[in-house]
Amino acid sequence: MSGRSVEWFEAARFGLFVHFGVYSLAARHEWVRSREAMTDADYDRYLERFDPDLFDAAALARAAREAGMRYAVLTAKHHDGFCLFDSELTGYTSARVAGRDLVAEFAEAMRAEGLRVGLYYSLLDWRHPDFTIDRYHPLRDSVPPEQAAERDMARYRAYLRGQVRELLTGYGPIDLLFFDFTYPAKGPEEWGSAELMAMVRDLQPQIVVNDRLGIPGDYVTPEQYQPDRPLTRDGAEVRWEACHTLNGSWGYDRDNHDYKSPDLLVRMLVQSVACGGNLLLNVGPTGRGALDPRAAETLRAIGSWTALHARSVHGAGPSTFEAPPNTLYTQRGDRLYLHLLAWPLKHVHLPGLAGRVRYAQLLHDGSEVRFQELDGGDHEHNNLAPPGQAPDTLTLTLPIVRPEVLLPVVELVLDDGNR
Repeated sequence: MSGRSVEWFEAARFGLFVHFGVYSLAARHEWVRSREAMTDADYDRYLERFDPDLFDAAALARAAREAGMRYAVLTAKHHDGFCLFDSELTGYTSARVAGRDLVAEFAEAMRAEGLRVGLYYSLLDWRHPDFTIDRYHPLRDSVPPEQAAERDMARYRAYLRGQVRELLTGYGPIDLLFFDFTYPAKGPEEWGSAELMAMVRDLQPQIVVNDRLGIPGDYVTPEQYQPDRPLTRDGAEVRWEACHTLNGSWGYDRDNHDYKSPDLLVRMLVQSVACGGNLLLNVGPTGRGALDPRAAETLRAIGSWTALHARSVHGAGPSTFEAPPNTLYTQRGDRLYLHLLAWPLKHVHLPGLAGRVRYAQLLHDGSEVRFQELDGGDHEHNNLAPPGQAPDTLTLTLPIVRPEVLLPVVELVLDDGNR
């Protein structure tokens, strides 16, 4: 795949993940059907009440844009098999149940806000009669073996390909496709991954596809852990995107209050960029389709930071300079961004930057930060002077009071030739 088609992805750095479906009514995790081994009839009590009257794609798109996100990914179909799009292959859809094609609404709204459109599609399908029963399947203990043996993955593969074709031919340009997921019981052969990927590339040549078909994709997807260094495969750095929840659950989980704080999420975003990756941050709308107050508040708080510090993230990436302790560097061209994870007392020492910086300022307000090159002498501490620094060290002098932002950033303008 040409580099041209992934440039937007590498520049965007920050996206919104949206998990919404029938499971949102249960409000106790998107895996509720498997965890509680529900039959079709058990699960259909939610289907009968599925009414996303508060699902407002335009409001969701605005919230994403204002949070500083540049793309968004919606669960077109999750593991339960319920589709948020109109499909000719099944009636198990939001279009048939609620009269709304939520994928169409989502795609239109995201484009209207200037965001790239991504769709999530689960390779699993606990509703399809030919999806073979394994340890994750809700019917693992309730379907007799002779009935389970009648299921045929070949028929399911045809269904899977047909639905992906519908998504890639019925909703305009799709920028990103997030497949989920390959596991020991089912791998590339069960999905027909090579053929499926070839079809995707043929239908939408510029699309970015993840690695969860069990074959190489355009990027890798660490989930619920945060890389602290660039990711490599066979010794070469790879493109990646860390996907994270607000509270440990992808779908709406009413009684789960283990929320990550906005300042932690901002640090995770910056750490992703500093290590050459993206952050895809998830929200799980309520059973009626609205963002819960905590999620909305978190996005607004992040947005207050990105409104002032976006250029340290968007279009930025790792730096070859070594960041001092308790800091992270990102870089874009001749601009080096120092993110201060802990606020120092007056001075921060930057190794390797002596003679390489023309100007420094706090990014949130554009106020100048003075700097100097200390003598580099190897003198011992005394009562009136700090210990010496290495001769290539640049020392910034910061205000005593920490700025009232989630993560303070110093923008350093590098001399030409010192990028």
